[in-house]
Amino acid sequence: MRDNVIFLVDMQSFYASVEKVDHPELADKPLIVSGDPERRSGVVLAACPLAKKFGVQNASRLWEAVQKCPNAVIVRPRMQRYLDVSIQITNTLNQFTNLVEPYSIDEQFLDVTGSTRLLGEPLVIAENIRSTIMNEFGINARVGIGPNKVLAKMACDHFSKKNKNGIFQLDPSNMQQEMWPLPVGKMFGVGSRMNRHLQGMGIFTIGQLANFPLELLKKRWGINGQVLWQIANGIDYSPVTVNTHDRQKAIGHHMTLPRDYEDPQEIKVVLLELSEEVARRSRMKQYMGSTVSVSIRGANFDFPTGFHRQVKLFSPTNFGMDIFHAAFQLFEKHWDGSPIRSVGVNLSQLQPAHDYQLNLFDVQIKKERISKALDSIYSKYGPKAIVRASSLTKAGQAYHRAEKVGGHYK
Repeated sequence: MRDNVIFLVDMQSFYASVEKVDHPELADKPLIVSGDPERRSGVVLAACPLAKKFGVQNASRLWEAVQKCPNAVIVRPRMQRYLDVSIQITNTLNQFTNLVEPYSIDEQFLDVTGSTRLLGEPLVIAENIRSTIMNEFGINARVGIGPNKVLAKMACDHFSKKNKNGIFQLDPSNMQQEMWPLPVGKMFGVGSRMNRHLQGMGIFTIGQLANFPLELLKKRWGINGQVLWQIANGIDYSPVTVNTHDRQKAIGHHMTLPRDYEDPQEIKVVLLELSEEVARRSRMKQYMGSTVSVSIRGANFDFPTGFHRQVKLFSPTNFGMDIFHAAFQLFEKHWDGSPIRSVGVNLSQLQPAHDYQLNLFDVQIKKERISKALDSIYSKYGPKAIVRASSLTKAGQAYHRAEKVGGHYK
């Protein structure tokens, strides 16, 4: 039986690369794609390699990036354009295999196990993919190769991007030599908080985690402890599938505020807007959800504050006010009063909207009629056609969000 051959194809500085292709006059200039500085979304979404040579990093604050690279050209993101190109790249990758799984807007998993007989060895296929994407889109792609998705991802993130040919293969034959010496914080699935926990246990490298007693990890984190151990040992059974996103686990909406919000009444307006948006998207995808969660991030970068909390509803819903009431209760209970810079509302434990238990104490039919009327107006006249009066106050963001895709301008 042949080993699986999995690719993770990553587009280098995707947003910046698209901008340079569309604007050839910027080819030899350092370029930064960032949100609208006037509305305080000044975070670096993408920096081209020339800008990165000056120390500019993705997710850093724009003013810091400009200090490091004063000559950089700053462009506002065009999310619809990036989405269109991403879909076109997916279609191109389907020429190499019918198993293409978009992982993010600039990353795609491919299972080319069955393609090797026709298209050649994995390294040959990887190079053909890179040259095809460069010829068709003008974008430099990097390819990580592994027997599963975890090793393909690790190969791409930590080795392919550093190789001149943009390709690296990571498998059991070189995993201990290449991957195990990396800091444990570099491992897929380990965030900053988990990194601190692991270091507190004396685990500083991926190799140390791989050789740590599994039972102790399971005792502390349960199934998550076993998953961490498996990743460190290069074990991953998840297949590349084309229908990964067909069944959503949650629907949410998050936004960075144009200024620090510290008045609870202003925050209440934003929570209502986000709740209505989550409800509308849930209805559009024909889901109802039973759990509402709220994420708040404080305004102080140096001393991060905020919370992420959730509550189980009495019955599933996709009605905006139901979501809002739960969200605002969470906010009132857990907010410490510090100024905030971003807010998110999430609806999870989804189920089909046409299949639910009627509640004698809930006016579900009336809610459905109201929602249907709102959705009809929204669909016919656009998101600005009908908004709540509170959205017309200085705290409201509904009009600005209507001009965006994924939180960024189209």
